[in-house]
Amino acid sequence: MIETLIEQWPMWYALAVVAGAVVLYAADRFAIESVSAAVLVALLVPFSVFPLVDPATQEVLLDPGILLSGFANPALFAILGLLIVGQGMYQSGALEYPTRFLVAAYDKFQGAAVIVIFAFIMIVSAFLNNTPVVVMFVPIIAAIANQGGMTASRLMMPLSFMSILGGMCTTIGSSTNLLAVEAFELAEGVRLDFFALMPLGLVMVAMGSAYMFFASRFLMPDREGPMEATEVDGRQFVAQILVDRGNPLIGEVAKAGRFEDLPDITVRMIQRRDESILPPFDDTTLRLGDKLIVAGTRDALTQILRKKPEILNSFMSETETVEGASGELTVVEAVVAPGSRIIGRSIDQIRFRFQTNCVILGLQRRSRMIRTEVSSIRLEAGDVLLILGDRDDVRALRNDRDIIILERSMQMLPDPAHARWAAGIFLGVVGAASTGLLPIAVAAVIGATAMLAAGCLNVRQASRAVDQRVYLLVGVALGLGLALQRTGGADLIASIITPIATAGGITALIAVIFAITAVLTNLLSNNATAVLLIPIGVSAAHTAGIDPMILVLTIIYAANCSFATPVAYQTNLLVMGPGHYKFSDFIRVGVPMTLVLWIGYTLIAPKYFEAVGLMG
Repeated sequence: MIETLIEQWPMWYALAVVAGAVVLYAADRFAIESVSAAVLVALLVPFSVFPLVDPATQEVLLDPGILLSGFANPALFAILGLLIVGQGMYQSGALEYPTRFLVAAYDKFQGAAVIVIFAFIMIVSAFLNNTPVVVMFVPIIAAIANQGGMTASRLMMPLSFMSILGGMCTTIGSSTNLLAVEAFELAEGVRLDFFALMPLGLVMVAMGSAYMFFASRFLMPDREGPMEATEVDGRQFVAQILVDRGNPLIGEVAKAGRFEDLPDITVRMIQRRDESILPPFDDTTLRLGDKLIVAGTRDALTQILRKKPEILNSFMSETETVEGASGELTVVEAVVAPGSRIIGRSIDQIRFRFQTNCVILGLQRRSRMIRTEVSSIRLEAGDVLLILGDRDDVRALRNDRDIIILERSMQMLPDPAHARWAAGIFLGVVGAASTGLLPIAVAAVIGATAMLAAGCLNVRQASRAVDQRVYLLVGVALGLGLALQRTGGADLIASIITPIATAGGITALIAVIFAITAVLTNLLSNNATAVLLIPIGVSAAHTAGIDPMILVLTIIYAANCSFATPVAYQTNLLVMGPGHYKFSDFIRVGVPMTLVLWIGYTLIAPKYFEAVGLMG
């Protein structure tokens, strides 16, 4: 007995390390990086001194090289590559055109448009990492809530949950799927097809959507925060637009006193040489060399920069790209400080562009109707300047004592010129991976490199997209999975789980595996849960005499059920602030959703597996 236990020490040690990792990750008392590093050391030390060797073949099963192989795993590089591709889509504004179209549709169709918007979110999330999708849609959903007279809390949680549901439909829909597919290939040598998750994924989407329709009416909190995220800033900035060569405004005719290419912008005066043209501008045609004195909100002015930057070429040409610049155009508000040296001087006189390499896009002065060239306006204390420049140049303005930078107003502008490149690269990655032309990892790395080469994002932005916590967690989890599998720990756990479900057959086994995975994924990282349980699921399937694919798919779907706590998934944390949610809100809405998906999957999945020949 004692000799047997001594011989099996690698298995018991691996199980102890896994149990310790589960407790430490779930407790959330230490940083994920620290826990991951500690778990890695705990694995490396004993197996470097006493490598695990197969007594029959003398093959080395576990040593430091094998345990560290997770950090060079193709699935990990696929995740990192897709994160960079997603960041490129976000930075370039590639999704802004369809989202603007959807928001415009909301004005006409209201409730039906909300359904279409959430359907679009799910479709995009099936092919793109969920996090940048949610980041992009948070302000859009907030605007829709404001237009519909609702609080943001009614829509923010559905935004996160729908993106998670969409991610269940393809192997690149989430990092969890990628890691589970890789763990299955390591265990069985079988690779899941790109759309292998789609059939049951669509069933999960249908069940989750039906539940969310109910929950949004009866369970979702209706809560406003002290500073509602949907509050609209109506301050008007005065700006000057020069109609220079190549400007799309040349030849545009005013209709009902407004110009179509300047939506939400009020034209206060047109300066044409020595002539000042005042409203109304009935049938006025804009000409080369006209100067337009306009007024608009910050959002309206920045939207022009995003949609048709050629209109503001006179500003864009003044922002030079100098060596070491970040390449990120940034808009920020700044207040003219009391006692400033620029008080009483015009914008032309202070030579702001030559001093800072930034330009003053607009000026806001309370209770004043300004109809004069902006460059000749004499500045006063308290004037708010809307400044455009390279990110590094804008940040350097913090040291300028003549103006006070309003840090919270700083906003990066996506470069619309790169949107088409980003969309093309993204479609290329999805096409290459879905058709099998390239392995997912290769397609993702090529896509990430192409995003950098095309200028859709820079190296700094790409590095921010790569989360070191994800890298460490995934690498360690893959090592733990290998340790469980090769020491026999997975077989032991499987031998304990399988008899529990024997009386109820395969359906009961599916239900038990789904329930265990769903509980763990809301306590641990969904990535760690998937990687740790895939070897156990494969062993349980062999013990029960069924196709391992059945339990592998079950674990993947269940590991994506990160609905019950805000810390279960990053998108839940992203919407927690804008939605003004409490921890208990996710429990009240997320736990029933997980139960609905669990019951529905348990009833439908066996019939599907039987229909496709996996159960017979």
